[in-house]
Amino acid sequence: MPIFESVKIALLNLGRHKLRTSLTMLGMIFGVAAVLSMLSIGAGAEQEALTVIRKMGLRNIIVKAKEFEQEELRILRQDSLGVSLRDVDSLRKALGPETLVVGKKRLKAYQIASNFGKSDSSVIGVFSTFPRVSSHELVKGAFFLPVDEVRAHQVCILGTTAKRKLFGLNEALGQQIKINEEWFTVIGVMADQQIKGDEFEGVKLDNPNNDIYIPLDTLLRKFEQDPVANQLDEIIVQVPLGSSLTEKAALISGMMASMHNNMDDFSLVVPERLLEQSRKTQQIFNIVMGAIASISLVVGGIGIMNIMLASVLERTSEIGLRRALGARRRDISRQFILEAVTISVSGALLGIGFGFGISGLVSAYSGWPTIVTPISVVLGVGVSVSVGLVFGIFPARKAATVSPIEALRYE
Repeated sequence: MPIFESVKIALLNLGRHKLRTSLTMLGMIFGVAAVLSMLSIGAGAEQEALTVIRKMGLRNIIVKAKEFEQEELRILRQDSLGVSLRDVDSLRKALGPETLVVGKKRLKAYQIASNFGKSDSSVIGVFSTFPRVSSHELVKGAFFLPVDEVRAHQVCILGTTAKRKLFGLNEALGQQIKINEEWFTVIGVMADQQIKGDEFEGVKLDNPNNDIYIPLDTLLRKFEQDPVANQLDEIIVQVPLGSSLTEKAALISGMMASMHNNMDDFSLVVPERLLEQSRKTQQIFNIVMGAIASISLVVGGIGIMNIMLASVLERTSEIGLRRALGARRRDISRQFILEAVTISVSGALLGIGFGFGISGLVSAYSGWPTIVTPISVVLGVGVSVSVGLVFGIFPARKAATVSPIEALRYE
């Protein structure tokens, strides 16, 4: 019997039992939809993690000053100067000119204002090389130059949120803003960073959109500093391509410990390791969620087997008639397998639609990014068809082995 004739008969037979077929198909629909939506959530989370890590810098190693109470800091300062410019100089000498080393310091600003508005932005002092170790891009103006650092010029770069709070829709370049008691000239505006969340793999994330960047030397010279506080909050080391991040991290950790007299007043963050950790966590999530979703597919497969066994029983006389008219065992077997696969494929196609819908709803109402990948669609359909084949083989074989004479006598 030609394949298209078999498919036609399969559809007609399934159409006779619409309710039973529909109920059986539900298991496949929910299974495929669950697989698709779970994998889309996982893919979205991985993409979001990659975005965060890229902004932190895949080739960066970040030395962070730990936070302590004032009394603890006084005790620590007896043995360690804390994270400071001395560390920057030492790391530059040890790591060589091909390695960029940049310092950051956050100012405790109590007043930030312009002629157009006020802001609660963070003021951060950085080196002029800061854009080279970060993902920060300017949409207007330019970053400050080394001469601005040396001469402690009072210039600043605004994040998009800081610009909106201070100037609204007005032009910011060339305008003056007041930080505490000092006036600064705006020379640039940053592009929107679009970072979601406050933390990633246990590391606190800053919102650069609400930051104002000034030369580090200007911050240290023009503003009063707590004598026991760290001179720097962070040191960012950009490792050149071809160098091992693991080896460089071990070297930096050893140097910092030596310079700080083995005082535990700093921590090392390697974004690449955070990405690996995030991916491992996501793989476990995908495996667990995929296993849970597969239960629905197995349940759907059992339903297919049951409906096909019932169909064999109901159509025993039909099977005997077809065998008497010349149908071979493989024709009968193929007929029932096609019916099982038709149910699973139909359920898979409907499940894909439901999966897209669930992914969209999760993204809209929870704020989690979701990405439906071609691989997840192929996997959902492939597993569904495989389940249909596996659970359709036994009923098909049972139908093929029915004796024609006994089948014709069956009532």
